[in-house]
Amino acid sequence: MASWNSIPLEVAYQVLGWTAFVSWSFSFYPQVILNFRRKSVVGLSIDFVVLNLTKHSSYLIYNATLYFSSVVQKQYFEKYGEGQMIPVAANDVAFSAHAVLLTSITLFQIAIYERGSQKVSKIAIGIVLAVWLGAAVCFFVALPTHSWLWLINIFSLIQVFMTVIKYTPQAFMNFMRKSTDGLSIGYFSLDFSGGVTNYAQMAVLSIDQDSWVNFYGNMGKMLLSMISVSFDILFMCQRFLLYPSAKALIPPKLSKESSEPLFQSSDHAVHENV
Repeated sequence: MASWNSIPLEVAYQVLGWTAFVSWSFSFYPQVILNFRRKSVVGLSIDFVVLNLTKHSSYLIYNATLYFSSVVQKQYFEKYGEGQMIPVAANDVAFSAHAVLLTSITLFQIAIYERGSQKVSKIAIGIVLAVWLGAAVCFFVALPTHSWLWLINIFSLIQVFMTVIKYTPQAFMNFMRKSTDGLSIGYFSLDFSGGVTNYAQMAVLSIDQDSWVNFYGNMGKMLLSMISVSFDILFMCQRFLLYPSAKALIPPKLSKESSEPLFQSSDHAVHENV
């Protein structure tokens, strides 16, 4: 296994890695806090959260297996060479585990708080079921030959695929509502910071090792950063340029309007007119 050639670059690698961890980890809290204050998840796409849980679960499987399994690490060295370093750091594993936990908490909030007429779409349910069924099939394909590196790379591709599609429901909801109210921009600001520092961390490792193997040897991590940053920019443009909020959101106890469902039934509208 390769070692670091430059101590300053090693320090920079650790600093960038844990900066990405802090940014990505704290990115979940603004939305959780906003949901708690409003006692409502109106404005937050349920499909986005459901798809996000599958994405982070897949990423956790990839990171934890490559970081802890000596068998998988051996297969990695056999494929990419003994002189390479494992491209997964401790902060990657910590972030993935934390992300699964916080996304699960957000799903719990969706279950207990006001969500208007919104529910999980059949498309999102179908995607999640198809992904995990496909992962199960891949497991039984890898089992006879113990192709575990190939298998966890499948999970890496799954998390890339889920990253591409998970943002779409939220972006579409913002477009249809012409508003980002109910969606914490803090999530995407911190997610943007995490993506940039995560990419920089990979670049530092490549410079030290004078090799770009860790980029295509960990394609999932690279694509994760690029895709996340691109969508974060889109959401920030929606928030600040396309659909700027007219006023700050306040808890429903101070405002009756903020606690009302996004869409009202026709019966309710007639009742109000009477």
